Amino acid sequence: MLFLLAFTLFVYFGYPFFYFFIFLLLPDMMMIGYLRSPALGAGIYNLGHTLVFPVVLIFIYLFTHMSFLLPIAIVWCAHIFMDRTLGYGLKYPGAFNHTHIQNL
Repeated sequence: MLFLLAFTLFVYFGYPFFYFFIFLLLPDMMMIGYLRSPALGAGIYNLGHTLVFPVVLIFIYLFTHMSFLLPIAIVWCAHIFMDRTLGYGLKYPGAFNHTHIQNL
């Protein structure tokens, strides 16, 4: 439901819906740290998959009205909601498939 809410907000605010789907998987680029080590990969991945940063972007948008921040934050939140729905959680440093939700 939160994913659908994020998509609805994105369209409601007048952003082109195809941008939503183009940028939806962009936070998964945070997996790049796994090329170096599982611990580094988990740390970087978790930074990109926690709601703290998109919520901070929303607050910055509210106070500065920097229009490019809101669609970024909405898509970022949608990605996180989608991942949680599919069972992908924050990673533990031991292995990519060991998350706070389940072992994949």
